[in-house]
Amino acid sequence: MGGREATMVLLDENGIRCDGRKVDEPRRIMIRAGGLKNADGSAYIEFGDNKILVGVFGPRDVHPKHMANTDTGILRVRYHMEPFSVGERKNPAPSRREIEISKVIKEALEPAVMLDKFPRTAVDVFIEVLQADGGTRCAALTAASVALADAGIPMRDMVAAIAAGKVADTVILDVNNEEDQAGQADMPMGYMPNIGKITLLQLDGVLTPEEYKKCIEVGIDGCKKVYELQKQALNDKYFGNRD
Repeated sequence: MGGREATMVLLDENGIRCDGRKVDEPRRIMIRAGGLKNADGSAYIEFGDNKILVGVFGPRDVHPKHMANTDTGILRVRYHMEPFSVGERKNPAPSRREIEISKVIKEALEPAVMLDKFPRTAVDVFIEVLQADGGTRCAALTAASVALADAGIPMRDMVAAIAAGKVADTVILDVNNEEDQAGQADMPMGYMPNIGKITLLQLDGVLTPEEYKKCIEVGIDGCKKVYELQKQALNDKYFGNRD
């Protein structure tokens, strides 16, 4: 592993990545349902070194009233990175990136939430990134799904999310921060396993058609692993032996 200090080896000759993982191995994931007393539903996730807290409020009356929809409920998502979540202190004001990720997560969750069951109301999802380490949108989307389920919001399925990508001409699962910065491609994906529907698919970088297909397969497989942890988090809260 010599020379790693000068130029980081993203993938060594044995197929081991810079953080010691195999190509198809996700980072450590811990999900906990509940925890916020004042929220209708909440979840906390550690996804690698990402630490994210989500609170869900609603369904509740829409203010101002003219924003309400008589046919369906509306979903509102705010993704926010704390100033201390990254190495260099972030401006507390919402950045263009945070606004974009809020919209991306909202659109990825909408196919899962049965908004037609509660017209004229809103469900608010507040996402606070306490520590960021690459792949925050996938971790946030995963935790938001658990928080919505914890709030008892009617859902067709939970959305599980993870990123596939390409490093050293090799397709990998769960892109970390170093791989995101120095790798060749990053493909965040959100997937509803019970329905078999992709609700989030973005690509930053260049892939051949074959690599694209492989990334989709690897991503879906990764989402299924995340989904099991989402279900386990809810199971632990509602059926486990916790106080």
